[in-house]
Amino acid sequence: MRERLLSRWRGVLLSLVGIVAIVWLAATGRLGLYIHPRYFEFTVVMAVIAGVAVIAAFAVLPGVRDGDDGHGHGHDGDDGHGHDGHDHDGLADAEGHEATGSGTAPRRQLFWSVMTVLVIAGTAVALLVVPPQTLTTATVDQRDLNNSVAVANASETAQLVASDTAGFTVKDWASLMRQGAGEEYFADKTAEVTGFVTPDPQDPENVFYVARFVVTCCAVDAQPVGVPVYLPGWEETYPVDSWVTASGGFGPNPSTSSAQAIVLEPAELAPTDEPAEPYVY
Repeated sequence: MRERLLSRWRGVLLSLVGIVAIVWLAATGRLGLYIHPRYFEFTVVMAVIAGVAVIAAFAVLPGVRDGDDGHGHGHDGDDGHGHDGHDHDGLADAEGHEATGSGTAPRRQLFWSVMTVLVIAGTAVALLVVPPQTLTTATVDQRDLNNSVAVANASETAQLVASDTAGFTVKDWASLMRQGAGEEYFADKTAEVTGFVTPDPQDPENVFYVARFVVTCCAVDAQPVGVPVYLPGWEETYPVDSWVTASGGFGPNPSTSSAQAIVLEPAELAPTDEPAEPYVY
């Protein structure tokens, strides 16, 4: 009976934990750490519908039948009355078999019961207790920074060139650098960008990126973009993955190792808190 009840409750509880987590993240404004804002309404509505469906399905599922404890009670004696039989050898064999299996079955059931509780508890802690975290340098190392998929294409970059730079994001500046806007374009430009610190793999001692993640659907497809900053010894003051705001002009990269031709030359560089919306879209 216990095994059947656990199998019923396991799926229900895991589903409800996931549904509650989605609603909670939406209510606390943290759902954006996982999906693009344009999917918020759809996701919450579907979560509510799923919750109703799970509860309804559980209510109509057949339960464990009364009196069915998983053991047969048939009496198949030769004279039609199992309790009057005299086959002592058969009875001894049955008792021996029961003694052999009686220790294994309860232990196996206990093991799966404990595992079920641990899975449900672990899922609840991971989704409802542990604070959601933004993507960091660990993810940047697994994906190409300023990948052409993340930055704007040539036509979008042409529009950026003709636009006012006052509202440019990290993605906009990274797109212009990726598409090769050139030193002439950057010569008289200034920027203010906010992002987390991640090192330049070619010259980590002198160059770092002020980086953000671009999300098109969800965190799974997030792509890192960043503006390179030339500042020898930067890591002594600005740890990797800390958030900073950098402002200044652009110039040729003094580094002989970095692949970046143009870098931000920070006139001001200050630590800052992670913004409420750490990703760009």
